[in-house]
Amino acid sequence: MTLWSVIGAGVVGLAVATELVDRGAEVQVFDPAGPPGPHGCSWWAGGMLAPWCEYESAEEPVLRLGQEAREWWASRTEVHGRGTLVVANRRDLPDLRRFARRTEGFREIGARIEELEPDLHGFGQGLFFEAEAHLDPRRALRDLYEGLLDKGVAFHRQSAPEQLPNAIDCRGLHARDVLHDLRGVKGEMLVIRCPDVVLSRPVRLLHPRMPLYVVPRGEGIYMLGATMIESEDRRRITARSMLELLSAAYALNPAFGEAEVLEIGVDLRPAFPDNLPRIRRLGQRIYANGLYRHGYLLAPALARGVADLALDNRHSEMVDEDRA
Repeated sequence: MTLWSVIGAGVVGLAVATELVDRGAEVQVFDPAGPPGPHGCSWWAGGMLAPWCEYESAEEPVLRLGQEAREWWASRTEVHGRGTLVVANRRDLPDLRRFARRTEGFREIGARIEELEPDLHGFGQGLFFEAEAHLDPRRALRDLYEGLLDKGVAFHRQSAPEQLPNAIDCRGLHARDVLHDLRGVKGEMLVIRCPDVVLSRPVRLLHPRMPLYVVPRGEGIYMLGATMIESEDRRRITARSMLELLSAAYALNPAFGEAEVLEIGVDLRPAFPDNLPRIRRLGQRIYANGLYRHGYLLAPALARGVADLALDNRHSEMVDEDRA
């Protein structure tokens, strides 16, 4: 049996390894950083499986391929299928109408906002994307990692050898030494604890300066995210970004003003010029990369495309034919 080597243990590498193993392949994984942890952008993700919301500002493949994610993840980790709620303050209702025109898969709601989320007051209109879901990225990474260990996959805490046969490179932005058209897009987020606010599903606030999403993690813990800055400075969050994130959360519910800030996350999302993922075969190595802000949403489709190419030589639409 051919041994496949996956390089990188972020969401892409673990999803690819899982898809290969589930199809009967023998797999090993290389990552000098070790098991999943706060050393990669997969750790700091929102974990929203929200293809219709993302379609508002993304290309059609994000909507179509993203709809595969919920079922794929639900068979491997806990998925919360309570939908997504999009709201705007009264002065920003034109932004809500614009959002609605640019997507689908929702129903408009008015007074029912407080039926869905009693702690949201003063929002007279919203959009409810009932088919969307979310997961806890850190639990998902752990569940994939432990599932692979249970199936006999060896994890090597070292860099992969240069001349490694049957290798699949999932290193994210570190693969820019070969994929020269990759760029990093800075994302900043906060993890807060606020037991005074109870939300059961992701809520997106269309804020005039910084659209905000709030994702519940349970036990009064929320992820606030996230900026998208064309910068490759991953060292720090800016004061402006922190102010905007917290101000937008306060606009959603003033009780967030009393929240405890637990974590501040900053990292770079790997993206190609069109912000869509790519699978490339260069020499004897396959590269899977470029998930941009759609890591958990598009990782299953990317993993399936890699497995199709590696095991059956079938080319999905994500295979970059011009460079293959």
